[in-house]
Amino acid sequence: MSTVTGSTDTPTRLAAARAVDATKVYGSGATAVMALDQVSVEFEAGRFTAIMGPSGSGKSTLMHCIAGLDTLTEGRVLIGDVDLGTLSDKDLTLLRRDRVGFVFQAFNLVPTLTAQENIVLPDRLAGRRPDQGWLDEVVRTVGLGDRLDHRPSELSGGQQQRVAVARALAGRPDIVFADEPTGNLDSRSGAEILGFLRRAVDDMGQTIVMVTHDPIAAATSDSALFLADGRIVDRIEGPTAASVLDRISTLGG
Repeated sequence: MSTVTGSTDTPTRLAAARAVDATKVYGSGATAVMALDQVSVEFEAGRFTAIMGPSGSGKSTLMHCIAGLDTLTEGRVLIGDVDLGTLSDKDLTLLRRDRVGFVFQAFNLVPTLTAQENIVLPDRLAGRRPDQGWLDEVVRTVGLGDRLDHRPSELSGGQQQRVAVARALAGRPDIVFADEPTGNLDSRSGAEILGFLRRAVDDMGQTIVMVTHDPIAAATSDSALFLADGRIVDRIEGPTAASVLDRISTLGG
């Protein structure tokens, strides 16, 4: 279960990632904007969590800071037991490569590489030999067996996002962050991607944190967190599209 905590340094058992008093301020003086306001939250391993909130609520900032793509003004972020604030730029890059997976709205595939080559690219860049058994399982999970020799331009948007999901899973990361992963897809393709993410959690033990504005997408998760004005204001366990929509409507987004 993803849990909202107080200001504590005591981790919940099996937390794949956590933030402690996370504060992020953009700008300074009269123009300063507090995107995160002392947020403490944990994401338990093997769970699927959706992060929701109105525009400007801090949901993307929270994900980017926990993923190590942005830095905090104050507070701490940990992946497993590693405090990101203690790492050099090089070590942070290595941690993101080796322990974190990413799925973005824009797919971010290399156009000159085949689907297979895109999936194993992180391993190749790290000088690792892909685990073929795991890779085969990932490809089966996302249903790409007959498309591995195709380049992105030869794939539909939904197929390209499946490649991106497979790439994120292929390195067996501790946690996968998905930023509006269905935002560029039609409803059918979006439902397929959400199904693949759900199976990655249920069948492969993956931990997934997804930022989304879509109540239907959030309903795929185990737990939905709601942000407003840089703070976590609520959590729904076992969310439905109706319960998410009802809560979002009270937040103005």
